[in-house]
Amino acid sequence: MKKFDVTIIGSGLSGLVCGNILSKEGFNVCVIEKHHTPGGNLQSFIRHGHSFDTGVHYIGSMGEGQTLNRYWKYLGITGNLSLQPLDADGFDHIRFGDDEFPIAQHPYGFIDRLSPLFPGSRSVLEAYIKDLQIITEASPLYHLQVPEDNHEQRYRTAGAMDWYRTLGGNVFSRNGRIPLSAVLAGNNYLYAGSEATPQHTAAIINHSFLSGAYRIVGGSSGIAQLLTNNIRTSGGMVLTHKEIVSIRDMNQKFLVESHDGELFLSNLLISSIHPQKTLQMMPENMVRSSFRKRINSLVNTSASFILHLGLKPEKFPYLNRNYYMHNSTDVWRNPPARDTDWPEMALLSTPCQRAGQIFAETATVLTYSNYNDYLPWERTSVGKRGGEYLEMKQSGAGKLLAFVARYFPDLPGAISHMEISTPLTYRDYTGIPEGSLYGIRKDYRDPLMTTLLPKTKIPNFYFTGQNTNIHGVLGVTIAAVMTCGEILGIESLLKKIRNG
Repeated sequence: MKKFDVTIIGSGLSGLVCGNILSKEGFNVCVIEKHHTPGGNLQSFIRHGHSFDTGVHYIGSMGEGQTLNRYWKYLGITGNLSLQPLDADGFDHIRFGDDEFPIAQHPYGFIDRLSPLFPGSRSVLEAYIKDLQIITEASPLYHLQVPEDNHEQRYRTAGAMDWYRTLGGNVFSRNGRIPLSAVLAGNNYLYAGSEATPQHTAAIINHSFLSGAYRIVGGSSGIAQLLTNNIRTSGGMVLTHKEIVSIRDMNQKFLVESHDGELFLSNLLISSIHPQKTLQMMPENMVRSSFRKRINSLVNTSASFILHLGLKPEKFPYLNRNYYMHNSTDVWRNPPARDTDWPEMALLSTPCQRAGQIFAETATVLTYSNYNDYLPWERTSVGKRGGEYLEMKQSGAGKLLAFVARYFPDLPGAISHMEISTPLTYRDYTGIPEGSLYGIRKDYRDPLMTTLLPKTKIPNFYFTGQNTNIHGVLGVTIAAVMTCGEILGIESLLKKIRNG
């Protein structure tokens, strides 16, 4: 039996950030990961000599003095990563058929680029920017401040969809076809946009990217490497190939057992994996039945279908921006079934391997997917799903590639090989039920039910990660700070972070 002050289950970003903070504060920390490499969605994988990011395509607010920059400076990441700023005049491009609209960085650039494309829109865009500022100012942790009131709750109980439609629903593009509201919400992959999405979630994420959008040169696995090295340097452990199968309460200590029978005893326990998966490891009498029922009833965000494309040399340009392509201006629709008009939207991104890159080496194409389409293979594992499943993957890849080729006709001919990720692939890789992109769906209509607090009713047991806060790199970083704040005291921890 190995003994630690803190055991952390899962080495995604939240688990590694918690491990960094607590080991830095003198705790004897052990982070346990079921995969062969730490990082969760930060991981990269290599096929045919090409490196692909798993889940992080770009990050926001990494400019000097901005939110993520300040949090990561404390963690020792800022300054140790090579970043590629995305195009200032359009880091995201939103496309509806032949109509294309840039989302520029910084408030004045954002307004100046969009307002000529939407007659009479300048005052609306100015109001949007003002809303973003008001909502972020009401969110203390976004500014590294101690939460002292419930002011931000006002924006957690308002809907993003209604906000966008009210704000820009009566303003149209010059040709009269595209409502401004659809363009403003056109990158809603970033916040799992649905009819339930809180205004707070959409505003925080969009403000972060408008402040400054960046790609990580060489891939997001560099973040995981830095965080892992920091934990080990501080005397902590990061173990891989250790899938946790049970959690037991041993007289106010926690006994955690891995699949190979190894035991870990600790005073504190943090789970950075999905709460439903966590509760499955606990005996019935360890968790209140009402809490277990509540967690198991929660709806997850949409799943995804992803193409990881290896490209032929000098055949497709490196795009220093991301493209969101839509069939319809109703960008809030749930993903349709595969046998209907799927896909309705897609994201195209070309990762940056080096500064000054001219041609893309890889590309990622992502769309929403309906998990129900894959229920016949729900109880199967990787490599053992049969011919019908493989045919379905290839058919889906063909449909998605044809959809993107309407906008980028040169892309199919530039592909040298392709890796296909379905909701089952993503589920098995991340451990998130139903292959959900962002875990539990936050619902502004019932925030108390769908918001999970870091501190639980079980003494010294904590949750962290995207299910306790906003998802994404920034949201998950803040979630880890929230969790560690429950252990160390949030005021003193934030003071140290502010001081770098």
